[in-house]
Amino acid sequence: EDIPGWLVGNEGNLTVALDISVTDELRNEGIARELVNRIQNLRKAKGFEITDRISVLLSSHPGIDEAVNANAAYIRGQVLADSIEITAETLEDEIEIDDQPLTIRIRKKN
Repeated sequence: EDIPGWLVGNEGNLTVALDISVTDELRNEGIARELVNRIQNLRKAKGFEITDRISVLLSSHPGIDEAVNANAAYIRGQVLADSIEITAETLEDEIEIDDQPLTIRIRKKN
């Protein structure tokens, strides 16, 4: 029988139920992982070395700003960023996070 918010499977005597509801925390973690992926792709496209430290500037977007702020340390660590900042400016590179377009600038640190 279906239970709202749960995925249930049966086989023989075994029943497994998974809670498939997405909390705000899980959604923010997913957005952070998507952002890490987009930044890594930009690093590669710009020819940065794997060890290059960078700074990240991201255009402000409702819903994404919260995820970036909540997971800033994780994002910085994954992409070797000394800083990640949010701005109202429109920046040069376009990316899409959680089906939302936004702009970003990454710069190699000296």
